[in-house]
Amino acid sequence: MKAPKYVSKTLFIVIFFQFLLHSCKSDDGYISIESEDEEISTELSVLISDYFGNSIDFNGLANYENQEIPAYITKDNTAANVITDEKATLGRILFYDKNLSVDNTISCASCHQQAFAFGDQVAVSQGVNGATGRHSMRLINSRFSDEVRFFWDERAATLEQQTTQPIQDHAEMGFSGQDGDPSLNDLLAKLADTEYYPVIFEHVYGDLQITETRLQESIAQFIRSIQSFDSRFDQGLSQTNNINQNFPNFTTQENQGKRLFMDPPNQGGAGCMGCHRAPEFDIDPRSLNNGVIGVFGDISVTDEKVTRAPTLRDVFGPNGLLNGNLMHDAGKASMIEVVEHYNAIDATGNTNLDPRLRGDPGQNGQQLNLTETEMEAIEFFMKTLTGNDVYANEKWSNPFLSN
Repeated sequence: MKAPKYVSKTLFIVIFFQFLLHSCKSDDGYISIESEDEEISTELSVLISDYFGNSIDFNGLANYENQEIPAYITKDNTAANVITDEKATLGRILFYDKNLSVDNTISCASCHQQAFAFGDQVAVSQGVNGATGRHSMRLINSRFSDEVRFFWDERAATLEQQTTQPIQDHAEMGFSGQDGDPSLNDLLAKLADTEYYPVIFEHVYGDLQITETRLQESIAQFIRSIQSFDSRFDQGLSQTNNINQNFPNFTTQENQGKRLFMDPPNQGGAGCMGCHRAPEFDIDPRSLNNGVIGVFGDISVTDEKVTRAPTLRDVFGPNGLLNGNLMHDAGKASMIEVVEHYNAIDATGNTNLDPRLRGDPGQNGQQLNLTETEMEAIEFFMKTLTGNDVYANEKWSNPFLSN
């Protein structure tokens, strides 16, 4: 019995072995389903070991679906795609697999790196055919937001839709289906021809179909599983149960920065909380442009469509350094530059500027008149939002032995 040329050798072995199992009878009749499942599990385990070593174990999956989430974290954009250990594990494999690009050089993780809160330290990331259009957004705590739309300009209605758009971008991963590029269907066929995906998809979904919907579902589950709630801010909030009190584990400067962040401008604060809402520090879905309208590498054009932002958690890494430049154009190289921007905003000509940033009474742009000491205090507070586990936890790391 010869394998058809479009079926991988390993997949053929699995199918042929299943055929034998169904064809053979024991004294009681056909062989039991339990025995069949055991053989499939053995085949799966061998494949997993060959490609992933000990980093993936479908008999003892990492915990994605029942992670501890603080009671004060209430925002959640999961909707119907509830996280399961199996699908999030598949999502992890897909997220790190360079096979998802046309030349096998770029994965999702190439631009969203665990070491930098799943962002990128370069201004604009490199894809298979050039640079990305905007700075790669950090993906940490993507789940914990009322905002369900994704990309800086919110062009994806859900995280699920977002996951396959970079794959279908000519510059990023190359399966655009336009101007000579292969299409997403070509990618699905490519994945079906690998040794490991047919067997893994059958284990996770119950059949061999590899579809865009399943890619979206599993990658989105993995991304939503990436969470960070072990910061000094979380420790302080747990101790006080009141975000407006001074935290006992904060310095005087950090508590000052927290107050400035929380209080509105008419009460002596900076008003950051109006758009970046604690304790998730997610972006208000009603937010419009923040006054940054630059385009990386081209000062002759503007970009007023940006209305989305990632959580402010883990803007800094555990080493105290930024996890990459800030804003969609990577135009701010320090937190002080960001605070200075909001301290004095020029509203001239920006028709999409958020009304909260227009200032009073002339509506020509916000003027907070923060002192240098106050701006530094906000920076020190921002550093308290950084966790540790997310940077080192293996369940969010690259599972491939060589990739």
